[in-house]
Amino acid sequence: MGSVWIDPRGSEVLERQECLRLLYLGAREDEGCGHDAAAPCAGRVPRVGRVGFSLDGVPIILPVNYGMVDGDVVVRTGEGVKLSSASDHAIVAFEVDGVDLDAMVAWSVLVRGLCTELTDPDEVTMARNATPHPLVAEPGDRYLRIRTGVLSGRRFALASDLLRAGPEGGASA
Repeated sequence: MGSVWIDPRGSEVLERQECLRLLYLGAREDEGCGHDAAAPCAGRVPRVGRVGFSLDGVPIILPVNYGMVDGDVVVRTGEGVKLSSASDHAIVAFEVDGVDLDAMVAWSVLVRGLCTELTDPDEVTMARNATPHPLVAEPGDRYLRIRTGVLSGRRFALASDLLRAGPEGGASA
C-alpha cells in the first residue's frame, strides 16, 4: 500500500510514490464536477496546503491552493513574501493532509524543495490549468513551482470514536 514501515504508534511511513499519489489526489479533489477553470465547483472547496519558508530568519507558514505539474507542486500567488522568497530560489516546505472517512484514515505529506517563479509562458499555462480556482477574492497572477526534492509522509488510522464524538468531545445523540 506504499508504506516503508510502521512506526511504534501505528503510523505508516510512506514511500515517495505514495506521497506523490496523495499530492496528486489532493490537487485533483474538485475534478469531475463539470466546472470550468474560471469558477469553483458548487459545494466543493479545493484542498488547501501550507507553504513554509524563512523570511529574515523568521519562519512563515501560509495557506495556499495548489496543483501538480510534472511531479512538482505549483501555487498561484501575487506580489508579496511568497514571491520574494521564490525569487531568491529558497528551499521551502509545503505540507498538505487529508482525511478519508470511508477508510477511517488520515494522511499527511511534507515536501521540501527549491521554490522558483515560473516565467516561461508554456510553464505558466500548465500551472494555471493545474491549479484550482483561488479562494481569495483578488488572486495574484504569478505562479511558483516547488520541486519535490525531499518527500515524506504518514498515514494513520482515525480513532474509532471520532465520528460519534460531539462538539465537546462527548458522545453525540
